Amino acid sequence: MRPSGTVDAEAVITEIYPAGSRIRDLLLRHGEQVAQKALDVMDHAQWLKPDRVFVLEAAMLHDIGIGRTRCPELGCTGELPYLCHGVEGKRMLGDVGLTAHGRVCESHVGVGIRAEQVLRRRLPLPVRDMVPSTVEERIVCYADKFFSKGKNGGREKSTEEITAGLARYGPEEAKRFMELHHALTRSPQ
Repeated sequence: MRPSGTVDAEAVITEIYPAGSRIRDLLLRHGEQVAQKALDVMDHAQWLKPDRVFVLEAAMLHDIGIGRTRCPELGCTGELPYLCHGVEGKRMLGDVGLTAHGRVCESHVGVGIRAEQVLRRRLPLPVRDMVPSTVEERIVCYADKFFSKGKNGGREKSTEEITAGLARYGPEEAKRFMELHHALTRSPQ
């Protein structure tokens, strides 16, 4: 359940990653891109009736776990594999009482990860389904796919680029993204 009131996402990020740090700046820049894309989706798909404030907060916080992972190209010098940033973000936000926001962290990786994928691929993750289930989780997961955090992080990707990137992990991933795309961009009849 979501705590009442609003969350100052920048303050939460800054509490963990000090002002001026590369990771903080990266999280704020990427979070703003994802939040703007999520806002565009919500404006277009008003029939979804998401909690807009929560979506924007979660969009800013969804990658908070990256600093605890090993990803030198992003300036992340932690010990965990990058794939674990969602699970770690869920733990971190849960520690400060933001469990619903943490659920977004966990479920946005890929197009969500299923327990059977964890087992089949021997992923360093808990064996459980970690897929977006609420409309808010789906919106953040979807919006995140349009932006990288790396050197081309400022440019919005096309759906074709996204599906091609996801297809590297199997055709099911690209298919699930397109199902999400259609669910969030096509008005119900």
